Amino acid sequence: MNALALYDQLTEGRTRFLRVDELCRRAAESRILPSREELEQEAKLPQRDKQGIEKQQGEFLAEVLGDPAAGTHLCHAMLLPLDSAKGKYEEYDAQGEITLAGARLRREGKAAVLTMGNPRYLNAEDESTLEGMETAVDLALLDPKTEVCVLRGDVVTHTKHAGRRIFGAGINLTHLYEGRIRYLWYLIRDLGFVNKLFRGLASADRSPEVSSTEKLWIAAVEGFAIGGHCQILLTMDCIIAAADAYMTLPARKEGIIPGAANLRLPRFVGERIARQAVMAERRIDCASAEGRMICDEIVPSDEVDAAIARTVEKLTGSGVVSAAGNRRAFRAGLEPLDLFRRYMTVYAREQAYCHFSPALIANLEKNWKVK
Repeated sequence: MNALALYDQLTEGRTRFLRVDELCRRAAESRILPSREELEQEAKLPQRDKQGIEKQQGEFLAEVLGDPAAGTHLCHAMLLPLDSAKGKYEEYDAQGEITLAGARLRREGKAAVLTMGNPRYLNAEDESTLEGMETAVDLALLDPKTEVCVLRGDVVTHTKHAGRRIFGAGINLTHLYEGRIRYLWYLIRDLGFVNKLFRGLASADRSPEVSSTEKLWIAAVEGFAIGGHCQILLTMDCIIAAADAYMTLPARKEGIIPGAANLRLPRFVGERIARQAVMAERRIDCASAEGRMICDEIVPSDEVDAAIARTVEKLTGSGVVSAAGNRRAFRAGLEPLDLFRRYMTVYAREQAYCHFSPALIANLEKNWKVK
C-alpha cells in the first residue's frame, strides 16, 4: 500500500485528524514504517551509531505532504489545539499562570507572557521542551482574557551566562549528539507550535486559511536567538531586541536544515543575506542595518521590560479587533498554506537524511566540541 492510500485509510477518507507522531505510529502497525520496538531500540543508541531507520518516516511524510489534499489535511491536523492544552486550560484560567516542561505562561494584564525555559542549556529546545511549549502556545491563544502574547527567554544557569536572560540557543546540541532527539521532533515542532505562532489555532470544521484563533505575538530578544530561536522570530508580529543581542542560523555547521528559515528569512533581508546566514553562518546583530529589517525596536538591555509594556499598551490601547484579519491578509500574499505545505514536503525528506548523515556527527565534533 502506498503512502497516500494508507493516509486515506488511517484518516478515514480525511475525515479524521492525526498528528504526525500518531500517524507514523499507526502506519507502523500496517508495517510500512519501523515498529515501536525498532524505534525504541534505535533511540537507545548515540547518534553516530543509529541505523537511520527513521528516514522511512521522512519518505512517508514527504509523500503525504507532497499531495495537495493529504498534505493540507495533515497541516490542518497539526494546527489543532493539543488535548493537553484542553486538559490544562481550567487550571491556567483559574490561576492565571501555569508552569510546563520548557515553558511558563502567565497572564499579565492584557498580555499572555510565555517564557521559554531550559536554563542549564541556554533555553535550548529538545524533547523535554517540545510538548510544553506547544501546550503553552495553545493556552495563550485560547485565553479570552488576554489580547496579545509576549514571547521571551528565561534567566539561565549555564556557567558562561548565569543570571542573564537569554532568548534561546536553538536545538540542544548535546542531546542531538547523544541521539536523544528523534527525527519526528523536527516535524512536530515546525508543523506544530512554530506554525501555530505564525497561523494561530485551527478548528476542525473550517480551513485554517479561512478561520483561526490567533493573536499578535511580541518577541523580546535578549542575549541571542540562535538557530531554532532565530527561526521563531520569523513568525513574530513585533520584535523588541536589546542593543547587544544578535541572531544566527548555524544549521550548516550543525548539519541540519534550519526549520522554515529558508522559506521565511528571505522575506526580511533578501535572498543573498539569507543565503549567507544559512550557508555561511553570517551573524546578524539586532542593532545592525540587517537586524533592523527583522527587529522592530532596539533598546538598551536594561529597558527591555519597559519596551514590552509600552508595546503591549500600544497594540491593545485601541483594541486589536482586526489583528487576526490582518495576519491572514499578510499570509495570503506571503505564505499561503499551500506554499508552506510544499516547502515542508522538501523539508521532511531532506531533514531525515541530514539528521542521520555521518557529516552531522563530524560537524558537531569539529564545530561545537560536544564530544
